[in-house]
Parts: sequence; structure tokens; C-alpha cells
Amino acid sequence: MKVLITGIAGRLGQLVAERLVDEGHQVIGIDRRAWVGAPRGIELHEIDIRKRAAEDVFRKHRPDGVIHMATVTHLTVQSEDRYRINLHGTRAIFDHCHAYGAKQAIFVGRHTYYGAAHDSPLYHREDDPPMGGTTFPELADLVAADLYAGMALWRFPELQTAVLRICYTLGPARVGTLAGFLRGPRVPTVMGFDPLFHFLHERDTAEAICAALGAKLRGVFNVAGPPPMPLSLIVKLAGRKTIPVPEPLFRFALGRFGLPRLPEGALQHIKYPVVIDASAFRAATGFAHRHDEDRTIDGFRDGYDRG
Repeated sequence: MKVLITGIAGRLGQLVAERLVDEGHQVIGIDRRAWVGAPRGIELHEIDIRKRAAEDVFRKHRPDGVIHMATVTHLTVQSEDRYRINLHGTRAIFDHCHAYGAKQAIFVGRHTYYGAAHDSPLYHREDDPPMGGTTFPELADLVAADLYAGMALWRFPELQTAVLRICYTLGPARVGTLAGFLRGPRVPTVMGFDPLFHFLHERDTAEAICAALGAKLRGVFNVAGPPPMPLSLIVKLAGRKTIPVPEPLFRFALGRFGLPRLPEGALQHIKYPVVIDASAFRAATGFAHRHDEDRTIDGFRDGYDRG
């Protein structure tokens, strides 16, 4: 199968690409970043997904399957450029899938789509409304990209489209939202709150994405692994120390005293859980995570010790 991956130079993109090559697929990658040391057999194009050159890759290769991972978070890119990449880039990718005959498309989204609030259900199902844009305004463009990808289910009925809302990833690479929050020796928490956090080992995440491709999924699916854990326990097992901060002082403390910088909307996600029901995905693909919560956190902590 000929598979095109956008965002291939990111850690998760690399893991997905390597796995697909091992399975005998032909892999083409698009990313603005370089992938130094990429395995032989992967054709890389260092271009922006919004540019004509990206469409030329679709025109030349006419991939059977497309895995769209070229979205960015609020923590890495300024808001205007991030909006263009996340929403306009997603639109371009699905238009190219339709124009050049792709049979499958997978949009790799995030479970933060559902948002965190005091009245949220404990376990979110796929038909729950998107509150991420209201409780965390910095995520609004990612929510919009998720919704746009979902529109392909009726706009392009001939395209097997799957939208994956994946929980936080964690692992030795030490990349991702949760890894960034746990990066320093002291982790701020809101005094009186200890939310559950859902996370999945980075290699299990890559395996789940490949499983979605192999199962030719169509629809919207939550993806998770081990049961969620309280934030305080995750911090302890990761070898960090929690710093409980009274809520009125929390925003003032961020970025000071060795604490991480976070956008204002992140406060809700440190107070309330975003936990998902992934039973539909497991039933459709047979996916089972290989790394439990302890091994996943150990891998993250050992990655820092080696670094």
C-alpha cells in the first residue's frame, strides 16, 4: 500500500512511518522539518502542506492512504500561523485526497477536543460536543480542524475517513503536551484539585494509528490505553514534585520559580479531567496497548535520566 504521511518528521510520525515500512508499505512523507537519519525506503519532501508543492506530491504519487499528522499545538507556534496550518492545512489535505483518488484518510486529532469542565462526563464518548474551544480558547483551531476532518465523511463519501481523538502520549522521546508539563523538577497543580489524566505510550499510539489504517476505519474514534491516573500520582512516579498553588495565584506563578509556562486556558485542564471511552476503537480494530501505565511513565523518566 502507498501511504503518505504529513508531519512525518515529528516523533509520532517517525514511529508510524517506521512501522509501516516494516510492514512492507511504501511511505512518502511531507513535513517542513527535516528528518535526519530517516530509514531507507521513505521518500521525504521538505515542504509546507499548504503550498502547491504538496499538491504536486499527491499528483505524482496518488497515495492509497493518507495519515494527516501535520497539526501543531498552542505551545509551539504563534496563533495566526498555527490557525493557518491546522485549519487551512487540513482542508488542503482532504481536498487533495479527493482530487487524486486516495482511498483512505486518517486525521490524527486530540482528546482535548472535548474540553475540561466541572460538569463534563467522566468518560467522553465520540458523540459528545466539542467544548475544547470554549474552555481552552487556544485549542479552538485544533477543534475546528477536527470538525473539518469529520465533514469529509459526508463531503467525500468515497473516501474512508477516520478521525482519531488520541489521549496524551508519553514516552522516552519526552515530547508532547503531557511530557512538556512534566519536564521540570517541579510540577504546578491547583490546590484542591487532582484530575485524572489519560495517556498512552508513544509506541502504542503509533501502533493504534497503523491499526486504524489496516482496519480501514470510517468514522470518529477515541483512542486510549491504560486506565487514567490522578495527576499527583503521575508526577510522583515520574520523579517530580508537585507544587500546589492556590487558584488565585496560579496564573501569576506560571513561568516563574522554575514552573512551566502555560496559556491561561490550560488551568481548566489541570483542574478537571478529560477522560475518554475508547471501547469503539478497540472493538473495531482489536487494538490492545502493550505498555501499562507504570512502564509508560518509567520510559518517560528513564528518557530524562539518559538525556
